[in-house]
Amino acid sequence: MRGASGPWAIVLSGGEGGALRPFIRRVLGLNRPTQYVPLLGPRSPLRQTLDRLALAVSTDRTVVSTVRSHTAYIAEAFQGCASPPYVLVQPEDRGTAAGALHPAHWIGRRDPDATVVIMPSDHFILGEATLMAQVLDAARALERHPGRVILLGAPATAPEGEDGWLEPGAPLDDDGALATVRRLWPRPPDAPVLAPDGLWNTAIVIARAAALVRLGEVAQPEMSARLARVGGFAGSDDEPAAVHQAYALMPHARLFGDLLARHPEHLAVWPLQRVTWSGLGTARRVADVLTRMRVRPDWAEPVDPSAIAV
Repeated sequence: MRGASGPWAIVLSGGEGGALRPFIRRVLGLNRPTQYVPLLGPRSPLRQTLDRLALAVSTDRTVVSTVRSHTAYIAEAFQGCASPPYVLVQPEDRGTAAGALHPAHWIGRRDPDATVVIMPSDHFILGEATLMAQVLDAARALERHPGRVILLGAPATAPEGEDGWLEPGAPLDDDGALATVRRLWPRPPDAPVLAPDGLWNTAIVIARAAALVRLGEVAQPEMSARLARVGGFAGSDDEPAAVHQAYALMPHARLFGDLLARHPEHLAVWPLQRVTWSGLGTARRVADVLTRMRVRPDWAEPVDPSAIAV
């Protein structure tokens, strides 16, 4: 229902599948990004992400950030859905920074005090209710630290992570749940081997929309200025054209490598507990998740195991 309270959610669904896409074509015969493929069961990772968020965030406050080339996949994903989330369609893929900042501006215009949860659409989570409870705890911590951008860190189970990692710093609160970030290392090849106290970056972000917008103005001023100009046309017939113009010459930038990592002084890390997390960016990650879940989907039956773990 409209007017619900609580945090907003931004689901990043504009990625093209990267290293996993050839694997998806080979074993499922589908030529589409990871988030729209039922890899681990009947639900796609996008559907799993939305169901997970629905444990704590109203659908009316959920925004899927995607790109124009994905509109057919999005329409298929929400076919028959009585209460679909908002969908913000970017004219072009300008990277995850634009994928997050565009909806942050959009939400901020509607709710200036909004807290947002940014979540990728291609991850695996075991312990979803526990995760979302910790997301809400982290959101409440923003009442004490409104200018911080909180990243959820997962305990490392290997010395190298495909999604980069975080170096925690000093505790920010007496309970020690929230800490500063000494450094955010983006995904390889930029990231070195994990430090002894390092945490894997889950790419889940909790922040005030206004804090994200301000950080964007500092780290990506051209992108932010273009997105801010769209606000002058919000709700008018000219808004679609304004969005197209904003994206036409917008620089490509990564949310973590080109925005957040440049200003660790504004970051904080919340270490996840009692949650199993994994990205699904490579066939090896998918194989690891299937092993952990002790399931074998139909598509895996005829596939040589050596072909899965590549």
